[in-house]
Amino acid sequence: MHRAKLSLLFGVLAMAGVSADNWPQWRGPQLNGTTGEKGLPVTWSPTENIAWKLPMPSRSGATPIVWNDRVFLSVATQDKGGEVELWSVDRAGGTVQWKRPIASGNYRINKQNMSSPSPVTDGTNVWVMTGLGILKAFDFSGKEFWTRDIQKDYGTFGLNWGYGSSPLLHQDALYVQVFHGMKTDDPSYLMKLDKKTGKTIWRTERPTKAIQESPDAYTTPALLRHGTVTEIVTTGGDTVTGHDPASGKELWRVEGLNPDKDPWYRIIASPLVAGGLVIAPTRVRPMLAIRPGGRGDVTTTHVAWSFARGPDVPTPVSDGTLLYTVDDRGIVHALDVRTGAVVYGPERLKPAIYSASPTLADGKIYVTNEDGLTSVFRAGPKFEVLAENASGEYTLSTIAVSNGQLFLRTEKHLYAIGSKPQTE
Repeated sequence: MHRAKLSLLFGVLAMAGVSADNWPQWRGPQLNGTTGEKGLPVTWSPTENIAWKLPMPSRSGATPIVWNDRVFLSVATQDKGGEVELWSVDRAGGTVQWKRPIASGNYRINKQNMSSPSPVTDGTNVWVMTGLGILKAFDFSGKEFWTRDIQKDYGTFGLNWGYGSSPLLHQDALYVQVFHGMKTDDPSYLMKLDKKTGKTIWRTERPTKAIQESPDAYTTPALLRHGTVTEIVTTGGDTVTGHDPASGKELWRVEGLNPDKDPWYRIIASPLVAGGLVIAPTRVRPMLAIRPGGRGDVTTTHVAWSFARGPDVPTPVSDGTLLYTVDDRGIVHALDVRTGAVVYGPERLKPAIYSASPTLADGKIYVTNEDGLTSVFRAGPKFEVLAENASGEYTLSTIAVSNGQLFLRTEKHLYAIGSKPQTE
């Protein structure tokens, strides 16, 4: 009987541990905007169902990063000018534990400022990149243990709207892309850095035939696992490429993200892996689904399907069965992720501009527009809006989910939504 009780207890604890995820980088624990969390808030207001809110000095497109009792934020101290800092916030009470300077000379260009890239963490250390090219590493006490100046080492960033890609953390390395061309003749490149030392392991140039603004990409690399193979997937410059993590070698390439060779086809929405495919958005059309396993130019052999009404800014999300897209006008489509068949859409969320990406958790999809309204709609084959939650505050950042709470960052506040963290 005693052993049976212990076994049951351990089983319950194990299940609780599985359901209580951290949110360690921009697209969460699965790197695709999803989490296995359950029992999440559906409705709230600025004064209801809020555990705490922390004032923010300016806007940011960076997502809150959550690990156990810590929330990490990339913060511009002023919307125009000032510093970019890394903040560590006590997740229990919403108080700032420490602030560390990352780079000076912040500026805003169009919507974004130089705090746009999201931090990443492995639970022991945290890394933060800025649009100014400064990349720093800290432990959880706030001690800095290395810094890099990517622009100093490899040349000035040449993107039309400022650098905004987040690093991808995988095993013992950070993968950083610089895909540009509008304001520079320097080549685009992908690089791998040792997460412990910051030293460059490899840097590989990524050629493109794109012209004018079309070489520019604000995307974050994706991680593709198929069989025993792992690859780093990038989009930008009219092209999708897969790279060997060990060497940086380009393994395969798909052209076709800009079939008409439009000179203004910069890419913002990032690639994701879903349903055994690489989903590659571009500037609306075409969004491509690519089968893994190819080598060389696989444009004519490995494109599984294409869709002519993809998103421009928000990165899609998938539950493994359906792929959900929200475009920057709030138009929603659900596609069969394996075939590309339209299950529903176009459906309309509240009219506004949408820059944040949708987050999928607990059978629901959360997406916030720039007016600060978070729509919650049901995941599944029927479009059903469950709630609309207004903050009234300008918002660019994607919602993060951790341990029973939602973390919504607006221009004015970071909100912890949900009365308190779930306990195991």
